[in-house]
Amino acid sequence: MDKKIIVAIDGYSSSGKSTMAKALARLTGYIYVDSGAMYRAVTLYGLRKGAVSAERGVDEAALTALLPEIDIQFRKDEAGNQRTLLNGEDVEHEIRDLEISNLVSPVAALHPVREYLVGLQKGYGRERGIIMDGRDIGTVVFPDAEMKVFVEATAEVRAHRRLREMLEEGNEATYEEVLHNILERDRIDTTRKESPLRKAPEAITFYNNEIPLEEQMMVLHKIFDERVAQANAKDNG
Repeated sequence: MDKKIIVAIDGYSSSGKSTMAKALARLTGYIYVDSGAMYRAVTLYGLRKGAVSAERGVDEAALTALLPEIDIQFRKDEAGNQRTLLNGEDVEHEIRDLEISNLVSPVAALHPVREYLVGLQKGYGRERGIIMDGRDIGTVVFPDAEMKVFVEATAEVRAHRRLREMLEEGNEATYEEVLHNILERDRIDTTRKESPLRKAPEAITFYNNEIPLEEQMMVLHKIFDERVAQANAKDNG
């Protein structure tokens, strides 16, 4: 039996990393975890409880006090799509709203939030056989992951991609609003003190502007098979 590995896919907002991670999970039978959805769920909970707002920003003390109340799980719906559950409630639609997108980066920059969610994420990976995407998966959550990929795409391509997804999900926004959000999130993600977005030295860079998903998966699946073979050889060597 092949040894199960951990796959870490990091990258910029709306670079396509989640689509790639989900597709690879379907191909391999591995568990997929969307770490970004976890930060969005915390943001939504904070918004509902008054610890996060567009006007006042983030009340770190209040949000930190709420963390023990937050339970985040994932399940698949009848169509096989992954849904995010916040304390048992399906919030997949709500957490993709532009309001959450505008607030999630400041929330994700807070040490207590990252510490809490990284602990959960590490727990998901104890049995290995997991594919997780995010901003710091290969650098902080799973620094020893056997397969690391860093996904890049231009801001303009990412904005068009994100807008299309939002409209398909029934969330209203304009291209200008989404592009502004993308650029602001890039700025916060790359400059924050707590686990900034950066490429792990051993990660493979994947430039994903307009590459068809089928071609993406051919490349990723080949890398995956190579990493599994290397892990097996290491165990047997």
